[in-house]
Amino acid sequence: MSGPSDFQPQNSVLKWIERRLPIFGLVHSSFVAYPTPRNLNYWWTFGGILSFMLAIQIVTGVILAMHYTPEATMAFNSVEGIVRDVNYGWLLRYLHSNGASMFFIAVYIHMFRGLYYGSYKEPREILWILGVIIYLLMMATGFMGYVLPWGQMSFWGATVITNLFSAIPYVGESIVTLLWGGYSVGNPTLNRFFSLHYLLPFVIAGVVVLHVWALHVAGQNNPAGVEPKTEKDTVRFTPYATIKDAFGLSCFMLFYAWFVFYIPNYLGDPDNYVVANPGVTPAHIVPEWYYLPFYAILRSIPNKLFGVVAMFGAILVLAFLPWLDSAKTRSSRYRPLAKQFFWIFVVVCLGLGYLGAQPPEGIYVIAGRILTVCYFAYFLIVLPLLSRIERPRTVPNSIADDVLAKGRYVASIAVAAAVAGLLMLGGGSQAQAQEHDTPNPPSLTWSFAGPFGKFDEAQLQRGYKVYKEVCSACHSMNLLHYRNLADPGGPGFSIAQATALASEIKVQDGPNDAGDMFERPGRIADKFPAPFPNENAARAANGGAAPPDLSLMAKARGYERGFPQFIFDAFAQFQEKGPNYIHAILTGFEDKPPAGVTIPDGSYYNKYFPGHAIKMPKPLSDGQVTFDDGSPATVDQYATDVSAFLMWAAEPKLEERKRIGLQVMIFLIIFAGLLYFTKKKVWANAH
Repeated sequence: MSGPSDFQPQNSVLKWIERRLPIFGLVHSSFVAYPTPRNLNYWWTFGGILSFMLAIQIVTGVILAMHYTPEATMAFNSVEGIVRDVNYGWLLRYLHSNGASMFFIAVYIHMFRGLYYGSYKEPREILWILGVIIYLLMMATGFMGYVLPWGQMSFWGATVITNLFSAIPYVGESIVTLLWGGYSVGNPTLNRFFSLHYLLPFVIAGVVVLHVWALHVAGQNNPAGVEPKTEKDTVRFTPYATIKDAFGLSCFMLFYAWFVFYIPNYLGDPDNYVVANPGVTPAHIVPEWYYLPFYAILRSIPNKLFGVVAMFGAILVLAFLPWLDSAKTRSSRYRPLAKQFFWIFVVVCLGLGYLGAQPPEGIYVIAGRILTVCYFAYFLIVLPLLSRIERPRTVPNSIADDVLAKGRYVASIAVAAAVAGLLMLGGGSQAQAQEHDTPNPPSLTWSFAGPFGKFDEAQLQRGYKVYKEVCSACHSMNLLHYRNLADPGGPGFSIAQATALASEIKVQDGPNDAGDMFERPGRIADKFPAPFPNENAARAANGGAAPPDLSLMAKARGYERGFPQFIFDAFAQFQEKGPNYIHAILTGFEDKPPAGVTIPDGSYYNKYFPGHAIKMPKPLSDGQVTFDDGSPATVDQYATDVSAFLMWAAEPKLEERKRIGLQVMIFLIIFAGLLYFTKKKVWANAH
């Protein structure tokens, strides 16, 4: 249904190309002269947003792949190396990781729009099925990409999800072994997933081309659900649809930029900043938020095989929608009962997402089973039944008779519901398994908080001194080099000061010309020294517990904020859970546990530590470290300063990120404003 093209190239070179390969005429007929229903609301802009997000994911993914090392012992550090050492590597990583979430936000809104307005009905069945295929490919691509950072949640998520295939009779174990490349998740698994994660986006792009082709053959659906009859019903795709899509995209980019520059780890799991350890299972394994509804369906079925069938069936049932819903009226705007059940279905999906982030126990399991039944009942019972008993309202005779304002509230409500649901699922997926009697750490005031927050250089220097004189006796910081102490946005040491600090250590180097190892003074390019030669030595010196590396501790620890606080956190840019937690642990030691509480031998009582029994003895005491600037030599001061230092160690580009973020936000706001007024001007005559 591409529009009649009147494209006539004037340039002789373009004429020569057009006679042999009419590519310019094809583009003109498909994206310029293509007739677009004039009553499309902003819900339809998400198709263009998805195309943009796919391009962002492919471009950033290709560049990240240039620096990534798909090897089990190096993958985790290679990702952190990208963030710390590659020019704007932090931007690439956060664009890509948050881009996956934005991609799924857009695709869920796109799918709900199709459900509400009946975009799967004749003659658009193939268009809808291709969309379901794209969604399946997205889920596979997203899952494989989530494994690549090789953090704790990545590793165990891969273990749990791939193990599901073992439920398939006869061939299940063989499929799992093929996926793993062995008898457990390991290096071959990582290599397979990296290769497929790199390949599948290009497959998605190919299916998207088919999806757009099918769209141009069948034509676009519209809020009224009636086909265009005359030229009055349509407008040219350019400039009308393009300027409207551009404005919608600019607004979406503002939302996207907020996450990238201000809360880049909000939708992630702190456990994924801990390197994968096959010997330690996280207390609560959850997938990314966009898989949570299907994860809840999987867990609601007690039988493993039936659970897997239900999980995949929940997706595949979408492909049969054109035949399950045989109602002649497309749009739910004119189907009162269908509209009510649609919104109930949206609530069911959000409820399943919430339950997928909760522990599989008690009321959560019961609620999951109820909502799973409701999910399938919507497709298999409600829609077929409504097709036969519902009496729709009168549909407009033509698109020209339809009034745009009637459909606008639907899109705005749906977008608001989707955003609220996203924040609910995102906050839920970050929930940490804690003892019910463990209090949340108090929220402190930090200089780096908020959109304009910066690190206090004096505080970072004091924190470094606390780490050097106290923490470094047990804890390593393998991702930090002495040169980082002189980086902009850090502790503010000069190159000479950082060099002097490095020279205080001895580094084993070699071999020399004689083939012998030797010791030399540290250099500014050297890493912070590790206190123990290996993990076993660390365990032997610390009662069997290996002190964790502190490089990412401020992002690898967190606590559950609860509803609705975590929603407010998204707007308040709350990113201080890690520093608050570290400060609380350092100040939460008590000489004796409360009455009635016992802890194992060799452990110490800490009121903020989950379970309260911690292997680390109280590390700080008043007067332990003397500060040159005269700051109080108290435990609270030490804990505050070293927590801020560890926040900088985990997010060394924080100041640069916020500075660029402010510039990007200002630009996008101005750009969106200009596009809005341009859109009003362009559409003035069309209405």
